[in-house]
Amino acid sequence: MSFVQTYRKPKVFGLTVLGGLVLGALAGWLGKGTWLAPVLAKIGSTFTALLQLTVIPLVFTAIVVGIASLRNLGGGRTAARLGGKTFLWFAITSFIAVLIGLAVAAIIKPGQGVRIEPAAGAVDKLAKRASGSWNALLDNLVPTNIFSAFTEGEVLQVVFIAVLVGFAAYALGEKAAPFTNLVRSFFDIVQKVVGWIILLAPIGIFGLIGNAVASYGNSFVRPLFSLIVAVYLGTAIVLFAVYPILLKVVGKTSPAEFFRKSWTAIQFAFVSRSSGATLPLSRKAATDLGVSPEYANFAVPLGTTTKMDGCAAVYPAVATIFIANLFGIQLSVWQYVGIVLVAVFGALATAGTTGWYTMLTLTLSVVGLPPQVIATGVAVVYAIDPILDMMRTATNVAGQITVPVLVARSEGLIEEPAEEQELVNA
Repeated sequence: MSFVQTYRKPKVFGLTVLGGLVLGALAGWLGKGTWLAPVLAKIGSTFTALLQLTVIPLVFTAIVVGIASLRNLGGGRTAARLGGKTFLWFAITSFIAVLIGLAVAAIIKPGQGVRIEPAAGAVDKLAKRASGSWNALLDNLVPTNIFSAFTEGEVLQVVFIAVLVGFAAYALGEKAAPFTNLVRSFFDIVQKVVGWIILLAPIGIFGLIGNAVASYGNSFVRPLFSLIVAVYLGTAIVLFAVYPILLKVVGKTSPAEFFRKSWTAIQFAFVSRSSGATLPLSRKAATDLGVSPEYANFAVPLGTTTKMDGCAAVYPAVATIFIANLFGIQLSVWQYVGIVLVAVFGALATAGTTGWYTMLTLTLSVVGLPPQVIATGVAVVYAIDPILDMMRTATNVAGQITVPVLVARSEGLIEEPAEEQELVNA
């Protein structure tokens, strides 16, 4: 077996990624304030740019192919039932996640007694940035120009277009077969490119983690330690308790088997901070767990853009309470209800790379905090967002793999779990 074949094996690749993470942290610690820090930043930013390059074409082709593939699972009623169950489980797990976020924040009380003042420039910059709102969500859902949605990287609009095109191809059946085959071929090509980029993950992670360690010192992180603990604890409960229980009870799947098959995807999501870039690994994990490829092609890409328990449920709940505590604001019962409702029904607002910002500002607006409080509070949490985003994204991806397993089990679409193959057939 060649070196490349050995390197592609999930266990070997996972250890290599872990090595990159450890070495990156050491390099960041040693290189803080030296020439090494900008080098690490450049390595990390280049790797991130490569990942982001593939997100739009990957999301579009995956959703179109996934919807068209539902024809192989039965008629329109079957497709509607699968879609309905998928969205229902998205909502159920989001509801559980936001309740855990509220409970953890109520116990830890992040932000209470903290005194911190962000830079005035950061506050002004974020105050001018478009905040999340229901009207903005609806206004931005439908593109005025189909091409601008792709060129400007509007993920939510791309999802909307992909769903329309996918269902049109599904309705046309054989008439749309040439188009569907073309999109499927493009999807395979994009996956191949992503596979090559993923092989560079240990180097990219070396730069990303090194830059994070070199950039953040105790002077700012320490006052926000309660927020970090609350977010990590809340997401860890969802990731290591809620999902395993649901998998065991509903999905009839061993949690140990789940983590064995999905750990590479979860680990990659943690360091890359991108659900979209992790999509090939997430889809592979779902099929390795026995989910029918036809259903996995639909559910996993859809979950990648709309199913984010870390960014859309746990984090907004914890961060909202943190900001309220920071300014000594006591939230009412109805404001807590508002946080829950936004988490359950606002998942689409998180589509894209700035999902956490949209979801947090949407939650803060629904709660009714003053604009200046929102701008200042977001500026504070923004400073350590990369640290928080790693665990949020890992939780997102775990949920994006869990829900397809739950639905596939209830529909009899679970096959015998596949043996581990080379990493995304890179």
